[in-house]
Amino acid sequence: MKRVDRSVDTALEDEELHVHQPKTEVFNLVERTNTDPKGFVRPVQEFKVTPWGLYMARTADHPRFHYLESWLIPSLGLRASVFHYHYNDLHKNFYLDVGEFTPGEKSWTSVDHYLDIVVHRMQDVEVLDTDELLAAVKLGYLDIKSASKAFEHAFAAVAGLAQHGYRLDRWLASMDMQLTWH
Repeated sequence: MKRVDRSVDTALEDEELHVHQPKTEVFNLVERTNTDPKGFVRPVQEFKVTPWGLYMARTADHPRFHYLESWLIPSLGLRASVFHYHYNDLHKNFYLDVGEFTPGEKSWTSVDHYLDIVVHRMQDVEVLDTDELLAAVKLGYLDIKSASKAFEHAFAAVAGLAQHGYRLDRWLASMDMQLTWH
């Protein structure tokens, strides 16, 4: 694992760290839409609800990628995503957002807790944005309990991935969670 973040105080003083309120998304199963943190509502091609998570696949109008697939896994505090880039990106396989994921009969919600984990080609992982998480706590955007839970989820994910050769599918399968992707 590799990552070195600057001190929160230094980053905030230098105004290089742009901390925002936690990002919230809504996954509306009835209307088959995904409302992103900026309020944009996008149609979803596929939702699949399992006892342990929610799968979503939709097109994307992003300059770097054209399609997004995600699994929301509440018990692990993770959202596992695959971005289908306009070009061949050989540097990462999965992007994991750490957060709170709340299932519902008609819709699911997610609240991002800043930490991200990038799984690099099944060789290692990189934990990102610890400085953002700590700054969010310092600024009162996230409480200590939620921040502590975010770190617990991130540590568990890194350990689980390492134990399974940095293969997300193998780690989750060891807990009877089978991922499917397009």
